[in-house]
Amino acid sequence: MAEYVIVGGGVYGAGVAYWLAKQGADVHLLEAKQIGNGASAGPGRRGTRANGRDMRELPLVRLAHEMWPSLHEELGVEPFFERLGHLLLIEREADLELCKARALLQNQHGTETQFLDGQAAREREPHVSKNVIAALHGPLDGATDHTAATDAFAHAAQRAGATISTNVRAASIEYAGGKANAIITTDGQRIDATRGVILLASTGIQSLLAERIQLPIWSRTFQVILTNELGTQPIRHLIGHASRTLAVKAEAGNRVMISGGLPGVWDEQTETGTTVPSAIEANFVDAVSVFPVLGDASVEISDADHLETLSIDSIPVIDQVPGTTNAIYATAWCGHGWAIAPPITQMLAEWAISGTKPKLLHPFTHERFHA
Repeated sequence: MAEYVIVGGGVYGAGVAYWLAKQGADVHLLEAKQIGNGASAGPGRRGTRANGRDMRELPLVRLAHEMWPSLHEELGVEPFFERLGHLLLIEREADLELCKARALLQNQHGTETQFLDGQAAREREPHVSKNVIAALHGPLDGATDHTAATDAFAHAAQRAGATISTNVRAASIEYAGGKANAIITTDGQRIDATRGVILLASTGIQSLLAERIQLPIWSRTFQVILTNELGTQPIRHLIGHASRTLAVKAEAGNRVMISGGLPGVWDEQTETGTTVPSAIEANFVDAVSVFPVLGDASVEISDADHLETLSIDSIPVIDQVPGTTNAIYATAWCGHGWAIAPPITQMLAEWAISGTKPKLLHPFTHERFHA
């Protein structure tokens, strides 16, 4: 029994567990495998960017920009965030006006953004192709060691008194009197919740909520490539692209991470993913087209072993479980939930305690999908 039972041990579950426990709440977190095993897993680092986001997320990114640099101090660990800046590269004339509008919007939301011509972009990234005619620069964006951040939240939550149970899979929710009263596990355990239930197991949300609501979300596995160790590091910023399915970032050992959203294949039976050779080749060819210096690199690691959950409009769904007053869920982070994790986890904890949904989370209600 606990005041709050959290389902899901990724960065969101661990983060909410920490903020609740810090305020003295009795918290029990359930994770089906190990902490940071699902969507919070994978090689390399995660980008934390404002550039190119949906406007509904921009107020949260502004808060995240303030939190990330010192979050390690809050959690009592070594730094896990590096402020690199983000460049959204533009190769087509047709994308210029849209990107100028993005720069205006992002600046109006307090996320500093600069529109650069091609020469200024190459001054920041000397190895970028001459086909790049402009770029958006987000100087406050950066990269996070996602494993270190998730583990830091979990350990800090335990130090504050939270209980974390791994290899415990939630099967269903027990309801009574307009409240979620307990989580029933696949092995028949009943974990009582006296104040609230918070569902943050991204890929498991749909089955847990099936009797209450159906959401237009789905899961996919996306591949990540790490190159061999290069003589020098050719990449200075987080790199995105206005028209290619491409993201590039520097990694330890002068390696380069190449991703951007090309899918792998997921096996539901084994709960493992595999990469697709043609997709790896396409991703690598795109990267070399934008950074010719990578032409002599080779793929050392390819990974597609974790699921991401997406929504039909590409932003998260964060809401109260219908028919309850004490159950909250959040899902569909779309592969870009890292940047906004610190403020959202804090807000979810505040919501659970106060019973009042924070204003900045209102745009993410499931009601947006209904007429």
